[in-house]
Amino acid sequence: MEQTFTYREKIKQIFILLIPILITQLGMFSMVFFNTIMSGKYSPYDLAGVAIGTSIWNPVFTGLSGILLAVSPIVAQRYGERNTKEISVTLAHGIYLALMIAITVMILGFFLLNPLLGLMNLDANVKSVAHDYLIGLSIGIIPLFVFNTLRSFIYGLGKTRIVMYILLLALPINLFLNYVLIYGKWMFPELGGVGGGYASAITYWFILAMTALVIKIQEPFNQYVKLASFKDFKWSKCSEILKIGVPMGLSIFFETSMFAIVTILISQYDVITIAAYQTALNIVSFLYMIPLSISTALTVLVGYEVGAKRNKDARIYSFLGIGLAILIAFVTGILVITFRYDVAGLYSNETAVIQLTGHFLIYALFFQMSDALQATTQAALRGYKDVNIAFIMTLIAYWLICLPSGYALARFTNLDASGYWIGLTIGLFVAGIALAIRLHQVQKRKFGIIQEKVS
Repeated sequence: MEQTFTYREKIKQIFILLIPILITQLGMFSMVFFNTIMSGKYSPYDLAGVAIGTSIWNPVFTGLSGILLAVSPIVAQRYGERNTKEISVTLAHGIYLALMIAITVMILGFFLLNPLLGLMNLDANVKSVAHDYLIGLSIGIIPLFVFNTLRSFIYGLGKTRIVMYILLLALPINLFLNYVLIYGKWMFPELGGVGGGYASAITYWFILAMTALVIKIQEPFNQYVKLASFKDFKWSKCSEILKIGVPMGLSIFFETSMFAIVTILISQYDVITIAAYQTALNIVSFLYMIPLSISTALTVLVGYEVGAKRNKDARIYSFLGIGLAILIAFVTGILVITFRYDVAGLYSNETAVIQLTGHFLIYALFFQMSDALQATTQAALRGYKDVNIAFIMTLIAYWLICLPSGYALARFTNLDASGYWIGLTIGLFVAGIALAIRLHQVQKRKFGIIQEKVS
């Protein structure tokens, strides 16, 4: 990263960070994409089982890995300050936290998975697939959490291409493993949708090994790998990450768990409805990788400028990123609505699933624009390390507005499952507006402080 002076330079800087991040995000999402498509082609039961398994795993992973995302704005601000020692300390303690979180998740999963699945009114075949899929995925929990810390560290330095290259190398491996383990090709066992869990876990180990190797041997990363930082463990340094990371993780958790709860509520419908909902959600989630990638770049750029005491530049980056995300969401939303049945046909051969998926995708335009607004405004706030108010706002929007309105529309009107899509959109839009107001307040305060110092 480097200082920019014009709007053109800032837009260019956004895209320099954005494109590799986007390719990386699409690569990570493609693993779920491959699992879903191949499982759907295998059978509707495997598709539904993987959907349930994913709905359980996603809020756990995204919420807890959200804590580790705090490494990125901390490193970015330290990088803006040119504080090499603190960057090394943040990296070491981020890895320690990743290991603690991963081990805790594995222990809790051992005791809670069966009771949780037992609470759902699932078909026996769907329940079996969901259980075994998560067991396979659990083999990759440790490398996945550690990799997310390393990725946040790399992004904090503004070096986004290297992670992209690693993911591009990993994708063919993941695709091959999905194919042979789901369909039982070339003497591999035929595991159905469960095979996707094992394929992802093996791929996570490969990704971690490659990322660790690059950090150890390549400039500028290796200058921050200090053995002394790993030996000198201080809980206060972990607390610094947790102070920012916990509200970030909770905000992400409340959003993803909101989707998970909706999935569980929809599991009360028939297999066709479950499969169609998961397919539609998979499609809009795939497109969400664009505003999510803009968000990641925005957090780094805002954090870097704040660390360098250039608050006016941080403000400009914020609005450029938010505007870009909403514009792209509008364009992709129009495309999804136009070609909704063609896209749905990629996921399933069942006519009923395709038709219902197409119906759900009618709501994609407003859903995507609302999601883009809330994601990027929240990302800009993270760059300022202002996360506590955002956490409260998202909690209210997701759990006190979104879920009740979606449930009411689905249960007490003739919208049925479509009511949940409207409820999701309402919740995301309210969150976006509230976060935008908070961002304006933070920037106004920062700008006012600078004005006082100048005068």
